[in-house]
Amino acid sequence: MQDCRVRSMRREEIALALELAAREGWNPGLHDAHCFAAADSDGFLVAEVDGRPAGCISAVSYDGHFGFIGLYIVVPEFRGQGIGLQLWTRGMQRLAGHLVGLDGVPAQQDNYRKSGFTLAWQNVRYAGTAADGMTRVMTRASDDAAIVALRDVDFAMLSDDDGRVFPARRDRFLRAWIDMPDATGLARVAHDRLAGWGVIRRCREGHKVGPLIADSPATATALLAALCRRVPAQDTVYLDVPLPNTAAVELAESCGMHGVFNTARMYTGPAPASELPRVFGVTTFELG
Repeated sequence: MQDCRVRSMRREEIALALELAAREGWNPGLHDAHCFAAADSDGFLVAEVDGRPAGCISAVSYDGHFGFIGLYIVVPEFRGQGIGLQLWTRGMQRLAGHLVGLDGVPAQQDNYRKSGFTLAWQNVRYAGTAADGMTRVMTRASDDAAIVALRDVDFAMLSDDDGRVFPARRDRFLRAWIDMPDATGLARVAHDRLAGWGVIRRCREGHKVGPLIADSPATATALLAALCRRVPAQDTVYLDVPLPNTAAVELAESCGMHGVFNTARMYTGPAPASELPRVFGVTTFELG
């Protein structure tokens, strides 16, 4: 094995991890790097061989108790040399004492089990187009009267609602996520309470909706329709759906969307409390 050095990325280097993810076909958002840095700027590691990037991993700590592993990539020419194990070890050391989650690709799930992770549920990435499949749901959800810009929602209300579906406070990340360029955030407010909200952002290819949070399938439908109206009609739209939420699966499939790949949500301990029936779209596979 060649000499390998693993170190923390500088904030401005986090874009490198997203570039490696793009090469793997993971289709990150155009402005994800800034948002990811807001979550935990010290949580991104790079492996270098002779000064060249050989791989990366993210080990993001949200509150000192919950962490998430993502962006676990070794550059193809450096695979089979133990670099992945070095990255994994350093990432898990950084999250020592945390409950740790990840969204594992099928090829790695057995390895994660050997490292102490257990399966909580499966996710599927669905893909469709705004012009074709999405029109089916748009015709059922024409009422935009109660839908407002997410930026106009009281942030404390938004943060509290996010806490119902995510196991740790992530306010810095959330502020960056809803304010990122090339993105639209919308919410439905009913009786002075947040009934649902979602974000659609531009990616290397098309757009991703995430998160998509709603109290009911009707609210999720209305928000998805409104979000998809904000993008070019021929663009591909992606939605990452937790399979236990059968209403979310039905919504995606009713839009004519099809599954393109799956991941396994896994944890190092019991799955944290989360109102999964409200999660119609995961925020991001990289950070949870």
